[in-house]
Amino acid sequence: MYTQMIAAAAQYGETVQQFLRAELPHVWHHAYLEMTPGRQVNVSIINRGNFEYLYDDQDTLVATGVIPDELNTESRVVAAIGTSAPDPRRRDDSRLRGWLGPTDKTFGKAWDKGHFIAHSIGGAVAGSELNVFVQRRDLNRGWSPAGRRYRAMESYCAANAGVLCWSRPVYNDGSAMPLQIEYGVLRPDGELWVETFENWWAEGEFSEWLSRRRRVKRGLASR
Repeated sequence: MYTQMIAAAAQYGETVQQFLRAELPHVWHHAYLEMTPGRQVNVSIINRGNFEYLYDDQDTLVATGVIPDELNTESRVVAAIGTSAPDPRRRDDSRLRGWLGPTDKTFGKAWDKGHFIAHSIGGAVAGSELNVFVQRRDLNRGWSPAGRRYRAMESYCAANAGVLCWSRPVYNDGSAMPLQIEYGVLRPDGELWVETFENWWAEGEFSEWLSRRRRVKRGLASR
């Protein structure tokens, strides 16, 4: 899909970055509708700094009586796209700590409060906390092979101000917890770097990972 869109950019006399930034939100909106059959969506675009977030605001539909209040139907991000704007300031985690309570107590040790767009490239925790989601800890912290690739993409964006990048969650239910995260970067040479990361643990996978981490820690402590 993305390769064809790059080819189409020249036909419209736009740079690839301009074309993708303008057209991808429409493509993702359509994909989201196909992903969530039967869901009454309420998607709008919210701008935060250099990034725009496509946001499915279910809370407003509930508050206005359009849909019933159901536990398994949550407001959530459809996608986030923009150009990296590295921020050297230290991240203010006070709001993040307050989001839904203490991380380990609320979600367990398998999870973190991750960001669709990292603070290091211009993402923020502000207002409706729409940039925050429940993320696999090993992915968020770069502890697994997939996590190291994920962090490498974020680091690339932080080291190359102005590159187009995006984060697009894939859902398999009505909740705000993604099944997968698609992360994309348009390099300055026009090459696309896109990867999809699993955000759910397979059965028994977390206990295996935790055991490995404990063995490594014991080994380091005994030195």
